[in-house]
Amino acid sequence: MTATRKRQTAMIWFLTVVITVSSALYQRLTGPTYPVRGSTTIGDETIKYKLLRTNYSSSDAAIKILAENDRLTGELRWRRLKSYDDWQVDSLKREGNNLLAVIPKQPPAGKIAYQITLIDDKGIKYQLSEEPVVIRFKGDVPIFILIPHVLAMFISMLLCTRTGLEAIYKREKSYRFALWTAALFFLGGIILGPIVQKFAFGAFWTGWPLGSDLTDNKTAVAMLGWLLALWRGRDLKKGRKWFIIAAALQLLIFLIPHSMFGSELDYTQIDQQY
Repeated sequence: MTATRKRQTAMIWFLTVVITVSSALYQRLTGPTYPVRGSTTIGDETIKYKLLRTNYSSSDAAIKILAENDRLTGELRWRRLKSYDDWQVDSLKREGNNLLAVIPKQPPAGKIAYQITLIDDKGIKYQLSEEPVVIRFKGDVPIFILIPHVLAMFISMLLCTRTGLEAIYKREKSYRFALWTAALFFLGGIILGPIVQKFAFGAFWTGWPLGSDLTDNKTAVAMLGWLLALWRGRDLKKGRKWFIIAAALQLLIFLIPHSMFGSELDYTQIDQQY
C-alpha cells in the first residue's frame, strides 16, 4: 500500500468514526427517553432538575431535586396515559436537601404523564415544565442480549458509513464492507432487536403492519436497502451507487430519534377486563 493510499484510508476511517459517533449522539440526545433537563431560580437559589422519561418496571421512578431551602415544598401531578384516570396530586417528600417525587411503577410499555411544581414559602408556584412530561416504563433486558444488540447495531452503523465512503472514493472493498454491514445489521436489528423489545415491552414487533413503532419500521427499511444494494452491487462498477444510496438511507433514517411512537400500553382496554 502506497503512502498516499494509507493516508486516504486513515482519512476515510477518521470521517467514518466522526460521522458515526455524531449520528449516535444526535439520536441519543433527541430521543423521547432522554431526560428533560433545566433549572429555575427561586429566591437566591438556582435549582437544577432532571425529569426522567424512562424507567424500569421493577421499581418506582424517583426524581430527586436538590433544594437546600427547607421551606421549599412541591407537588407531583400525574395520570396514566391512555386511561380514564383523573389527575392525581401528591406532595413531594423532603429527604435532607432534596425534594423527592415518586412516580409509581407501571407494567412494561405503561406511560405516565406528570408535572412537578415547586412552591416557595409565600405560596408562589414554579412549574418545572410547561407541558406534562411523559415517562415510559420498560422491563429488564438480560445483559447477554442487550450488549450484543448494542454492539452489533453500533458496529453496523460504523461499517455503513465506511461502505458509503468506500464507494464514494471508488475503492475496491465496497461490496465486502456492505456484506459485513448487512450481516451485523441483520443480527442486531432483525434478530436481537425484537428479542430486546420483547423483554422490554412485551412484543417482538410493533412496526408495520402491526403498529406504528418508528424504530421497527426504520430498521425494516434500512435492511431492505442493504439487501437491494447487495443484489444490485454485485457488479462493482455499475453497483457502486447502490452502496452509497443504502448507506445514506440508513444514516438518514437513523437520525429519527430512537423509540419514537414506540410500544404504549392502553389502560382503557386493560381496565375494562376487571
